[in-house]
Amino acid sequence: MEFTTQLLYPIDQILLAIMIFSIMFGMGASLTIDDFKTVLRYPRGILIGFLSQFGLMPFFAYGLAVFLELPPAYAIAIVLIGCLPGGTTSNMFAYFARGSVALSIAMTTASTIMALLMMPLLLEFYTSEFTSAVSAEMQAAGTGAEFVIPTMNIIMSLVLVLVPVAMGMFLRAKSRMWAKTAEDTAGFMGIIVILYLIGTAFARHSGLMLQTPANIYIAAICVGLLGFFFGYWMSWLVQLSPIFQRAISLETGIQNGPIAFAIILLSFAEPVQSQMLWLAILYSTFIVITSSFITLYYRRVGKFDYEVYQNTLIHNRLFGENYKTGYPKGFLTKRIKHDPSQGMTPAQKRDPKAS
Repeated sequence: MEFTTQLLYPIDQILLAIMIFSIMFGMGASLTIDDFKTVLRYPRGILIGFLSQFGLMPFFAYGLAVFLELPPAYAIAIVLIGCLPGGTTSNMFAYFARGSVALSIAMTTASTIMALLMMPLLLEFYTSEFTSAVSAEMQAAGTGAEFVIPTMNIIMSLVLVLVPVAMGMFLRAKSRMWAKTAEDTAGFMGIIVILYLIGTAFARHSGLMLQTPANIYIAAICVGLLGFFFGYWMSWLVQLSPIFQRAISLETGIQNGPIAFAIILLSFAEPVQSQMLWLAILYSTFIVITSSFITLYYRRVGKFDYEVYQNTLIHNRLFGENYKTGYPKGFLTKRIKHDPSQGMTPAQKRDPKAS
């Protein structure tokens, strides 16, 4: 595909920079040291989330690139998206999907930090054949250059993204009120900028969208859908509770799109930058749509078990963590029969022989 117009204008890049900073600052403003301790409370959830995030997703992204025969630059972009940490958007969707927000935040935090190590390793492992193909194309075009994955640039991009997280945590430690304001403002601003970028993408590049081959659309859409499905399936397979299953599914499928834009803009140059950026724009557009449908479905099927979970929390706040709620025989569904609190309060875990 030929890109004869700019994909992002200076105003778009400024808005993106503000959005990335505000979202990561808001994420930091929502975190405390106790949130990191949460990781220790959900070791199985975090482990499954880690395997889904940095095991399944890069593999699926690579598989899509090979199966759909994507051009090398698009293949690198889809693998990059597959290697990204979870996005803060997944925390919002986990909330609306009646999933475990605490687990979602813990996974987002852990995956963002682990991305410093995992992303360069995974990109090096999965993209070698694609980078060789790009190098061959560049040499055939007479540039005489060899394309390599800019590992140090990617690490520096991730470090820069983590700086506002640390600043947000510092604000939270000093003032909970201002931290809450920053958290709410960041979420609202992020949604506004995303809607603006999606709207302008359709307005400016409708012709480009019509020219985009079907295999690129399929890759941009399916990488998220595969994450949703297999994140849920893996957590179900190890018998995690439903609210954890929904959180892990959304956390796996929703990658941190703003970080993708930052890495591509700061780390890659033409002729591959525009192609990678276009795939990231398509992914960010369609992940909002698919996440909304998945969330609505999870919200509907999770209504009962989430109400039981909320009921258990209220009982434990009123009567102490050792209080066991007495549910009538046959009231609890099979999925939560022996763990009505869904892992949050050990006292609520039932004996397998109990009704």
